[in-house]
Amino acid sequence: MATACEMKNKIQGHPCFGGNHHKNGRMHLAVAPKCNIKCGYCSRKHDCANESRPGVTSRILTPQEAIVKVREVMASPVVGPIIKVIGIAGPGDPLFNEETFETFMMIKDEFPHLMLCLSTNGLLLPESIDRLYEIGLHSLTVTVNAVDPEVGAKIYGHVIYHGKHYTGLDGSKILIANQFEGLKRAGELGLTIKVNTVLTPGINDGQISMIAERVKKLGAFVMNIMPIIPQADLAHVSPPSEEYLAEIRKANEEIIGQFAHCKQCRADAIGLIGRDLNMTIAEDACSSP
Repeated sequence: MATACEMKNKIQGHPCFGGNHHKNGRMHLAVAPKCNIKCGYCSRKHDCANESRPGVTSRILTPQEAIVKVREVMASPVVGPIIKVIGIAGPGDPLFNEETFETFMMIKDEFPHLMLCLSTNGLLLPESIDRLYEIGLHSLTVTVNAVDPEVGAKIYGHVIYHGKHYTGLDGSKILIANQFEGLKRAGELGLTIKVNTVLTPGINDGQISMIAERVKKLGAFVMNIMPIIPQADLAHVSPPSEEYLAEIRKANEEIIGQFAHCKQCRADAIGLIGRDLNMTIAEDACSSP
């Protein structure tokens, strides 16, 4: 497991891990449409250019289309110089889509200087971590919303694991066990790890500190506590106030570093956090001879 000093050096340039998000950008490639769990707060029915949330993309890219898009972005005189990270964060779960691995391999071959980053629900992490390590994955984000399966069962509608459909406690137990096993293995391999937790008032408030302590021991470098965006099955849940969110983050910052600049980005976000530059890229392309 890497030391804190080694981790701080590794995150330089990665905006989602604390590496100067005002200057360093990232590019998300929406190549992973399929998902193997149903989160109660997830909705992928709509796409709006002004809507920034996970699960949203204007279109799904094939790996071949993705590498063409990367070339286009890196050639942009405005956007190219700020892009440090290529991430795959959906709109489904990247590890449930073979296209994720195909895309990463092409980027590694053509743009070896770019960091590879992946965001996953963790269900398939134990069986995928060695493959990710061999590809050269730099940064890993795992969304962990509960330690207790009883709480997880209130958040996850179902889990599809190795072709079988699980609901309630059965699905929650499998997901949580795999998340922590995968994190343990990733920590042993020295990957840079961030854990996302969706703060869902009235459901997982009491789990946050337990998650923080557990993932810190397993090698996570930073935690990103995000407010729930009420929709789908959990549309009735009131999101936490900014004051409550800040209180929860402060209560856990002594356990593990807190990342507070997340904008819950789209699966096809490009540019700086909170400033999408897709239009700039399109303008660059139009002005090229």
